[in-house]
Order: sequence, then C-alpha cells, then structure tokens
Amino acid sequence: MKRSYLFVAGMIALASLASCGGASTNSDEATGGDSATVVMENTSAEAAGTLVASANLMSTADPSEQIGTAKFYQLDSTQMRMDLVIDYKAKADSNVAVHFHEHGDCGDKGNNTHGHWNPTKENHGEWGSAAFHSGDIGNIQLDNNGHATKSVTTDRWSITDGAANNIIGRGIIVHGGTDDYTTQPTGNSGPRSGCGVIEKQ
Repeated sequence: MKRSYLFVAGMIALASLASCGGASTNSDEATGGDSATVVMENTSAEAAGTLVASANLMSTADPSEQIGTAKFYQLDSTQMRMDLVIDYKAKADSNVAVHFHEHGDCGDKGNNTHGHWNPTKENHGEWGSAAFHSGDIGNIQLDNNGHATKSVTTDRWSITDGAANNIIGRGIIVHGGTDDYTTQPTGNSGPRSGCGVIEKQ
C-alpha cells in the first residue's frame, strides 16, 4: 500500500514539473523569445529601404561641429522614410524644432535657407494635423546627453528632378526653441541653431 502511495505521489510530481516546463516555454515565446526576435529582425531588414539622400546637420555657431544627421530611404514607388539623429549637448533636456527650408544654403547662420519649404501651400502646423508644411517635422525631445532620434515615413517627398515635392537641395534647420504649431508661418521656433543640406546619394 505504501508503495502504491509513493508511486502515485511520484507521478503527480512528474506531471507538475512537466506542466511548469511547458508554461515557461510559452512565456518565452510570448515575451519575445528567439523566434520573435528573428521575425523582428527580418521585418526591420525588409523595411530598411534604399538610402537615396542624406544631410549632415552642423551648428550654425560653429560650422565644424556636427549636431546630427538625416538619412532618407526609398521604401517603394511612393513612400520614403527619414531617420533623423540629433546629438546636440548644448540643448540637452529640451525640445528643439526641426523644419525643412526652401534653399540648401546654410550661410549667414542658416538664414540663407529662407522660409519653410511648403510645396502644397498649406498653413504651418503639426505633422499629421489638418494642415502642415511638408517639412514640418516638429518638436523633438532631447535626453540629458542632447541625443534624440525620430523617423518619419511619408509619400509627401521624392527625389525626382523637377517634381514639386523633390527634397534634394532643401535645407534642414534645427531651431533653438519649441514649435508652437500655430504661429504662421514659422511656429515661433526660435533661432536657427543647426543647418544641413539634403543631398542625393
């Protein structure tokens, strides 16, 4: 009789261990185990696109100091993605506004880029709102090292010669202040602290 009890108890213990093992495996998959990571990597690789343009963002106070980059990838016949990276220690722990401007000339501390690039003739505003310029990238929060990244995917841009939405040769301005998204046509974004020119690869 004792042997029977011991045998049953042993079987119950083994069943419990097997059950726990199964739960652990399912948990790993649900929280991003190896298979999930592989899927994410593949998706990222497929979405990377082809690098077609870039800009080096330089300080307007010291044109030898780089404060960021913008890289543009063609995803398909209409969609383009910009990956923006800012490393601007002087503006750590603050918001900076970023806009595309009409001309690719960073002279006179960025003022030679003139006004916002606005091929659709809309009011200035927040990206994705009822009305906004095609280069209204908006406010970007920098961390305590002055670092931030932002990606934008859109069909508003192209690199086609002669096209109204061609971004090649446009200026990118990093402002020293925050865009209020309402003041026309600039957003009252403060001084032009950084500047770069979008160039074809």
